[in-house]
Amino acid sequence: MSGQAAGLLELAAGESLILDDEEWRVDLVEPQYGRVLLSSGTGTRQTVSFRMLAHHPRCRRSTVATVSGRHLQPRTEGDLTDHQRTLLRIRRGHLLEVETGFRGGDPLHPGPGEPRPEYDPDCTTVTQRRRAKVAELRALDPEHAKVLGLSKVSYRTLTRWESKRRADAMMGCADDRWTPASRGHPSITEEVRKAILAVRQETLHRSKINMRARVGLIHQYVLETYGEKAVEKIPSYGTLRVVWQEWFGMGRARQRYARSALLETTGEHVIVERPGQVVALDTTVLPVMLRETVFDDPVTVYLTLAMDVYTHSMVGFRLTLVSDTSTDVAMLLRDVTMPLPMRDDWGEEMEWPYPGVPAALVAEFAGHEVAALPFFAPETVTTDHGSVYRNHHLVQAQHVLGVRVLPARVLRPTDKQAVERAFGSARSMLFEYLPGYTGVDARPTAAPTSRATRSSRSRRWSICWRPGSSASGRTGAWASTPPAGTRSAITARTRCSPPRWPRAAGLWRFPRRASTTSCCPGTRSSSRARRG
Repeated sequence: MSGQAAGLLELAAGESLILDDEEWRVDLVEPQYGRVLLSSGTGTRQTVSFRMLAHHPRCRRSTVATVSGRHLQPRTEGDLTDHQRTLLRIRRGHLLEVETGFRGGDPLHPGPGEPRPEYDPDCTTVTQRRRAKVAELRALDPEHAKVLGLSKVSYRTLTRWESKRRADAMMGCADDRWTPASRGHPSITEEVRKAILAVRQETLHRSKINMRARVGLIHQYVLETYGEKAVEKIPSYGTLRVVWQEWFGMGRARQRYARSALLETTGEHVIVERPGQVVALDTTVLPVMLRETVFDDPVTVYLTLAMDVYTHSMVGFRLTLVSDTSTDVAMLLRDVTMPLPMRDDWGEEMEWPYPGVPAALVAEFAGHEVAALPFFAPETVTTDHGSVYRNHHLVQAQHVLGVRVLPARVLRPTDKQAVERAFGSARSMLFEYLPGYTGVDARPTAAPTSRATRSSRSRRWSICWRPGSSASGRTGAWASTPPAGTRSAITARTRCSPPRWPRAAGLWRFPRRASTTSCCPGTRSSSRARRG
């Protein structure tokens, strides 16, 4: 069956056809048995006969560009620019010299000095001439060869060009990227184009509908706007379906993601140049349950994490039994600006080892011994669009702390990818090793467990122990991680954190003592003598 004639199907591997208003792709053709294997986009496969396809009333060829390209308008030199036509003639001349020994391809009209010895057809074979051509092109100046499109020509490239030139003498040597995949759709008039754009704008803010419903809305728009005569010029369902996919994609994304992709952006990238310039803040539910200390019951805990975007360091965290509130976020921001005090069970390895700043100076400002954890006054805090980050109390707290809270773009987790990646790292490096981990597929309750699993259950975490272990872990990491090629200048120990932290602007700005009460929401109470 040839697709050149009207109404006939092209049954070749990779071709597409429409069967019962559903697109199917030809995977295998068995002409000796008179059958063909079809597969749909959902993975369904079926074997049908040639007779069934020939007599099926709702079987037709697809208008989508296929691997053979026979459904498209043939390419011509008119589709190329002047520079591309010049490159095409150069390529054709090289191929003709390899094939015949003459750039023009005609032995009766040779060029100056033709044929050259390495391309003489009487003394060399085609393989020898191709290898000589590859060596000649590789000897060209790299910049000139790149401009001419001949910088990466190999023996197989010449063979492929020659096979295409024999099939199409004019455009066989042209690069497929020079010509578009489609020649356009003349049946899409201005009225139909406006109808497609109007339906797109309308359906973008509704639930997802199929292409049949979109085509019906296009007909309705044209009928109500331009009258019955314009309806007769509307192309078929297949054409509208192809045009919709070319203009707006396959439409497999969710509606809210499709809407957010159309939001206008400045197109500028924020370059973070110093610590504290941008701090990413987000909240997630711990994939493991902790045991609370009052009734000793397992509870679900929410983790609020603050990450410095410049150094990817965890500068603050907070655990809450319920979803975080504006008070928790405000106190977390205050913890970022305050130095962490030393605990009784911490040794000397947790002390302040920063180079260039004595520990006594920091302790004098803070009023207590300071642990080896960075603290600074963040300039910008990036959050999502949760209600906890947008209420009046947090706005008041950010004025008190001198912090600017800047929400990320809608449905754009890449704006705070540092904290999102921190959640993933904690899940893969810690929580997945615990027996109570609740991932995508939680373990059934009645499943048998091994002795190692049962023994690991005795090691339980409580809410009081969890913050202490996290603080010890992150403080110890900062105290024991020496930067490359850096030594402490004020102590004999070589332990020190990256020296870029003391150079941050506003590093030693401590918040006022009244900021603790200012970050908490205010309450009012009154007493009335006559009540009761």
